Amino acid sequence: MIRHIVFWKFRPDADPEPFLQALSALPEQIDWIRGMHVARSAAPNAAWDAALEVDFDTLEDVARYRDDPRHKKVSALCRSIRTDRVSIDIPL
Repeated sequence: MIRHIVFWKFRPDADPEPFLQALSALPEQIDWIRGMHVARSAAPNAAWDAALEVDFDTLEDVARYRDDPRHKKVSALCRSIRTDRVSIDIPL
């Protein structure tokens, strides 16, 4: 099992809700997502504005997710509102 973790910083004038909602809908669309949690920071002055944890069976499934057109559409929306992003894939 692989956990893909992502943190984002959004532009101050951006509304991230459409992106976060679209991202949260992906498990219903992509069969190889085993679990997903998306949330905004609870702390107002946090280093990152939102985070994603998504579980896959293998690193190959992470790559399939990255390259899937449904994910790419959501990712393009994110790129239009973010100022920074960091990610890591860890074994569980």
